[in-house]
Amino acid sequence: MELFGSTSGHAPTVLAVDGNRTNLGVIGRRLGHFGYLTALCDNGPEALGLIAGRGFDVVLLDMALPGMSGLRVLEEIRGTLESVDLPVIMLTGRSDPAAAVQALAAGADDHVSKPFDFEVLAARIERLLSRGKRIADLKRANTALDARIATRAVELGEAKAELAETRADRRRLISSIQALNDEVERLAAAN
Repeated sequence: MELFGSTSGHAPTVLAVDGNRTNLGVIGRRLGHFGYLTALCDNGPEALGLIAGRGFDVVLLDMALPGMSGLRVLEEIRGTLESVDLPVIMLTGRSDPAAAVQALAAGADDHVSKPFDFEVLAARIERLLSRGKRIADLKRANTALDARIATRAVELGEAKAELAETRADRRRLISSIQALNDEVERLAAAN
């Protein structure tokens, strides 16, 4: 794996997966100029390992990889809970509409035909990063809401238990009062 671009730690991370090392070098350098920290990989299994181990903000994935196809890699990405929402742009040398339809149907977020304009690619990456941030924000909000719901459920359970205890105390008190009342009536009748 090679790294290109900013090493500030705040730069968005892109994993570029292409079977052609020359293409990878160009992608790495060009995206580095746009401020992305770009990791390069030339095969599917290594890409899946990198995704699982490092996490990336966006994946650029060539459809025609040696060994494991880009579509198969995409299937694996979409089949894993940790990466199901990972933005993926499919890259292909095919310019026919069927390639785009195939990539999108397989779960790609976008599709770009080679050769591509890097400014357009950067704009597409930015759009996906923005969407990814919104999804992450929603997930955090859902997690916080789930925690609040769980807390409320516990509080409700405690309130129900307290109410049941109060009702039991009330029944015991009524029973005691009734027993005292019966005793007073018995004593009054005996006098």
